Formats: sequence, C-alpha cells, structure tokens
Amino acid sequence: MSDSSLFSPVQVGRAGEDVALQIEAAILSERILPGEGLPSERDLQAQFKTGRGVIREAIRTLKQKGLIEIRKGAKGGAYVKKVEVANVSESLALFLKQNHIDTAHLAEFRESIDRTITMLAVSRADDGQKQALVMATEQLKNFLDDSETDMEKLAELDRELNIMLAQMTGNPVFEWIMRALQLGFSSHDFALYEDVEFRRRTILNWCQTARFIADNELLQALSSIGAHYVLLRQCVDRCRGTSTQGIQAV
Repeated sequence: MSDSSLFSPVQVGRAGEDVALQIEAAILSERILPGEGLPSERDLQAQFKTGRGVIREAIRTLKQKGLIEIRKGAKGGAYVKKVEVANVSESLALFLKQNHIDTAHLAEFRESIDRTITMLAVSRADDGQKQALVMATEQLKNFLDDSETDMEKLAELDRELNIMLAQMTGNPVFEWIMRALQLGFSSHDFALYEDVEFRRRTILNWCQTARFIADNELLQALSSIGAHYVLLRQCVDRCRGTSTQGIQAV
C-alpha cells in the first residue's frame, strides 16, 4: 500500500483516535483489502504528519478491534485481518456472558428466532438440505437408551443441528447469531439431555421437527418448536423449582 494520498494529516489533541478512524474507514471501504499490509510506520507518520507514539496507539486500537494483525519477520508489519464468522460469534457470546442475560429473556429470544429460522428453512431450503437435517436428527436416537451417554458428543450433535437449521435459511446472519448463542450458552447445563426422560422427549421432538420441515408442514413444525420450549420450562421447573435463573440449556 503506497498511495501517499490515502490518509489526511490529523489534528493535535485526538490524533490517535483520528488516525485509527481513518485507517478503519480505509479498511471498511476496501481501499485496503484483507491480507494487504498497511504503509510502514514511517510512511504513516509522514501521511498523518504525526509522531511514532500516535501511530502506535492507533495500531494498538485497530488490533484490539480485530481489524489488523501484527506479523513478525522480514515481511512483518501491520496487515488487514479478515474478520471470520467464529470471531464475530465468540465476541457476541462473550458479550452475552458478561452482561448476565436473564435466562427467561434468552429463552424468549431463542424461541422467536427458532420460529423465524424454521419458517425460512421450510420456504428456502432445497430437498437435499431438508433430508440431510432429517438424517442428522436420526443420529440423536443413538442416545435414547444409552445409560452412559457421552454428553460431549450429544452436545456437539445438538449444536451442529442448530447451526445446520440456521444455514438452511440462506441468510448468513442467522448462522452467525446461532453460532454465538451456541458458543455462549448451549454448553453449560444441558438440562434437557441430562434427565433421561427429558432427553427422550427432546430427541423425539427434534426428529419430529425435522420431519415436518422436510415435508413442508410449516404449522406443524412451528408447533413442534413451541413444544420444545414447553419441555424446557417443565425441565427447569423440575430441576430448579419455579426459578428459571441459571438454566442455560436453550
């Protein structure tokens, strides 16, 4: 990146913030593409007409935002980083954890988003995707009567099914949000799978939902989604009394 007119000189006072914002704007407008290096520290000083300390402050800010990465070696320097889905999901998951989202609020959101995802999956996914979902849910039946269930494998399969269903919408935003929710909350309590009876009912519910989606039976699929959250509330009541605080198996 050698365009000397890429950036404008900054004003004293908020120079570090101004430098960071100009570089960020250049990245987001794709004037600097992922994988490309920023101008050298010396070139940046010349373009912004500021000192080394200001440039380094701006670089630290951009690194913290995940927009750039620092490479070492002969071709080292600051390079534009491609923001991956996993990075976005992990950041949102961390935000949700740190803000102690109430379980009832999270469950309400999950039910509403599951219903939207299901409607879109029925209308947009092709037959191959729908049959793949049915086949994947059938794998859950391997855990129905297993007295020594591998909870890690069961949890991973459940996560994969939720993400698969989100992908069937054809809208990547639903997948990103679902990955964040799975990272942030699905691996904590798994109350619905730890109890043998609720595990059986939850697995059969998953299989039923998938079959309704594959058969393009939207109303039945939505009813099945609702039944899942009825199961969750019943399980919460059994495990924690009438309180829903702390249960994160949604």
